[in-house]
Amino acid sequence: MSTKFTFAAIAVLVLSFITLAHSTGRREVHAGASDATPQSGAIERISAEELKSKLEKQELVTVLDVRSTDHYVAAENRIKGSIHVKLRRLSSRLSFSPLKDISRDSEVVTYCACPNDEASYRAAEILLNAGFKRVRVLEGGWQMWLKAKGPVEPRPKA
Repeated sequence: MSTKFTFAAIAVLVLSFITLAHSTGRREVHAGASDATPQSGAIERISAEELKSKLEKQELVTVLDVRSTDHYVAAENRIKGSIHVKLRRLSSRLSFSPLKDISRDSEVVTYCACPNDEASYRAAEILLNAGFKRVRVLEGGWQMWLKAKGPVEPRPKA
């Protein structure tokens, strides 16, 4: 009887762990760049060529660089005129200059250097939730900007 009891106890534990893992586990996303985040379909994208054209025409566009610190420091440049902000601090930085001075009706473009533009989409969601109405993600991020030969400038040295 002790063997049956031990087997039953192990079976119950295994099933419990499976149920727990299923209910608390992270959902894996096996999708392309346009599905990088759950709500990414609602966020508009802009091509590097279109952003480049807007900047050349001196249209009013705020460009937010949300690359990780490692990517930002490793690249000696940034998109010309962009503002670098750490993604994890974006919400709180919206209360301080220069971000607090950006009109909620103006166009804002976010970019990063990560696969599928994940950080850009997260930043765009934060901005939309904060009341910004015209937020777009630079499709392909920093790498696509470099391929398009968009204007860059040296990043400020810390």
